[in-house]
Amino acid sequence: MKLAFLCLGAMGRPIAGHLARSGHALTVYNRTRAKAERFAAEHGARVAASPREAADSAEVVLACTGNDADLREITLGAQGAFAALARGALFVDHTTASPALARELAAHAAERGASFLDAPVSGGEEGAQRGQLSIMVGGEPGAFERSQPLFGCYAKNAVWIGPSGAGQLTKAVNQLCIAGVLAGLAEGLAFAERAGLDVARVVDVISKGAAQSWQLDNRARTMLAAKYDFGFAVDWMRKDLGIAFAEAERIGARISIGRVVDELYARLQRAGGGRRDTSSLIEAVRER
Repeated sequence: MKLAFLCLGAMGRPIAGHLARSGHALTVYNRTRAKAERFAAEHGARVAASPREAADSAEVVLACTGNDADLREITLGAQGAFAALARGALFVDHTTASPALARELAAHAAERGASFLDAPVSGGEEGAQRGQLSIMVGGEPGAFERSQPLFGCYAKNAVWIGPSGAGQLTKAVNQLCIAGVLAGLAEGLAFAERAGLDVARVVDVISKGAAQSWQLDNRARTMLAAKYDFGFAVDWMRKDLGIAFAEAERIGARISIGRVVDELYARLQRAGGGRRDTSSLIEAVRER
């Protein structure tokens, strides 16, 4: 297929790489052009000077950027992709953004005779590199079916959740769950340390029982070793939790644990730890 990929960051670059290696004709855009040129040299892609140029005549445009403001700029900005989105084209957004913006972009795409999927991902940078992401999708079922061959290039699982915005709402659920699990893990490990236990043995035994989780399996030992360079930063988690809090206010849902965790992350940010991995939460727990 003739594809365009916008924004080659920690998640976007490996996703685009899987698509290129799968034989698709790829045009890429990145705000820092040098990154796009390096990607193009490695994968044989074409470099575009703007999102609009990248989207011109593309069958599918994919994006993975940082936040609502970034996404709005590459879609609806003066040189945004939507200005060149062809009738019948599909825009797939892997950004974690607000459900409200997803619905807005879906409406804009429909006005052009195109389709839009809000399709945030879970699995982190490692999952992107390994092609093992999980994708939660909002939009029209037909557009989702059309995207399946592409998702198969870089995801182990892709599920259609519902209409536009449903993918982003599901990502909010995902982030709230991760925040709670990490808080429990951080508190448990800090307790084990204070109790004078052999924490490595504690981790080994509880990982075989009901306390087992992805976070325990992949982050407990690195948390104990104070290694926090795994890609998904505290800054991004706070952005994602903010989306969840805003939606909770809108629909009248109560969030309590997530707000406690968010305040702990805010403490880490104030101490200069905003770019550390979210597993650094244990540092804030130890300080309490």
